[in-house]
Amino acid sequence: MNFHILTLFPDMILQGLSTSIIGRACKAGQVMIEAVNIRDFTQNKHKKVDDYPYGGGAGMLMQAQPVYDAYLSVLEKIRTKQRPRVIYLTPQGQVFRQTMAREMAKEQDIILLCGHYEGIDERVLEEIVTDYISVGDYVLTGGELPAMILVDAISRMVPGVLSNEESSERESFEQGLLEYPQYTRPEEWRGKRVPEVLLSGHHKNIESWRMEESLKRTRIRRPDLYKAYLEESKSETGL
Repeated sequence: MNFHILTLFPDMILQGLSTSIIGRACKAGQVMIEAVNIRDFTQNKHKKVDDYPYGGGAGMLMQAQPVYDAYLSVLEKIRTKQRPRVIYLTPQGQVFRQTMAREMAKEQDIILLCGHYEGIDERVLEEIVTDYISVGDYVLTGGELPAMILVDAISRMVPGVLSNEESSERESFEQGLLEYPQYTRPEEWRGKRVPEVLLSGHHKNIESWRMEESLKRTRIRRPDLYKAYLEESKSETGL
């Protein structure tokens, strides 16, 4: 899987994604991450990529030309007949979900566009963007952190990236529920003991306990997810 990230801060992207699971996946060739510096494509001799917005207002706006030319440079590399998926990271987009990560992991190439300042000239967005994605209802300085979030979440869904396939299947949100509590050694810490069922070796009882805990945790911490899970369960059983 190939990620092409259009950004003003390529070092931030590459340094942030060079370690842990994603770093190992890149070294193994399972994932490729390219940070394309938008400034390299400006026609301004001072490497300027922004200007004042028409109609006035606070802040500056990224210009269409360098963004579009950076995009064209990626197209020349991937040489695909199909229009690639171009995701613009913006608070105005659809909120990113685990189901979206799983679906996007099927793509061969994804282009992620990171905005800055007050945003990007609308004309280039209309020209190249296929998806508008938000990582939450808050405003960040730029799109680099959201882009890294998407790369991390999507990469975990790529076959072979995780050493234990079961770990991705049992994580939070995979069944529409939050993950159950987990414990490791020692059996007792500060007077708190590991639940006896987890020490029993009885796999059926353990699975039952984990499901109950997932339901309980989701009901308390994310009632919206719990409600959706119940509604989906009812529709599947025809009740």
